[in-house]
Amino acid sequence: MERKKLTINIQHGENVSAVLTLPPDKKKHYRAGVIVAHGAGNDMEHEMLVDFSDGLARAGYPSLRFNFPYKEKGLKAPDGQKKLEATWGAVFLHFQTDMPFQVDHVIASGKSMGGRVASQMAAEKQLPADGLIFLGYPLHPAGDLTKTRDAHLYRLDVPLLFFAGTKDALCDMILFRKVLKNLSAPWQLDVIEGGDHSFHVPKSLGIRQSAIHDRIVKTSGAWLDGQF
Repeated sequence: MERKKLTINIQHGENVSAVLTLPPDKKKHYRAGVIVAHGAGNDMEHEMLVDFSDGLARAGYPSLRFNFPYKEKGLKAPDGQKKLEATWGAVFLHFQTDMPFQVDHVIASGKSMGGRVASQMAAEKQLPADGLIFLGYPLHPAGDLTKTRDAHLYRLDVPLLFFAGTKDALCDMILFRKVLKNLSAPWQLDVIEGGDHSFHVPKSLGIRQSAIHDRIVKTSGAWLDGQF
């Protein structure tokens, strides 16, 4: 496995950092590759995202994780929706056209905000992803189940893989299952018992965080194998 640091131009001379992780075989052609976006309160070096990207590469899927512009500047407040979308679009195009390999299918994935933005763009046909992986979907603000972010999900028509923790303050499981039942796209849900929005679980369960990350990678790899 090999990691390569990249710089990707977004718009008007603005750049973001990215890390491409290559499978050990370093082929010139792969069935699928995965782009990984971070959440609002972290960046591309979040432990789960690094383990996810590296694990998928070991399984034979090249992965590209990247920063949004506000993290490049050391800011806490996320960029506006238009800039987040512009960043996703530029990174997606870079992955399609400027890699040392070709892929038949590009999968968009993300933690919380990163996955939400990708799915909104996919629903509007602005991001031609062949599938979506959600590493914790922010269905609603913490503690407020009245403001759901589900309207666009019903317009998606590509395979979807969701990971959700039962203790996620931003994704009530009862409400989320109701949303999933009404989706027209094929979907799969992996529930992390006791997991919060980053899939941290109580120490009393005796489960190491690395084991949870391994589970996410294994499930994602099997899903990719079956879908693409």
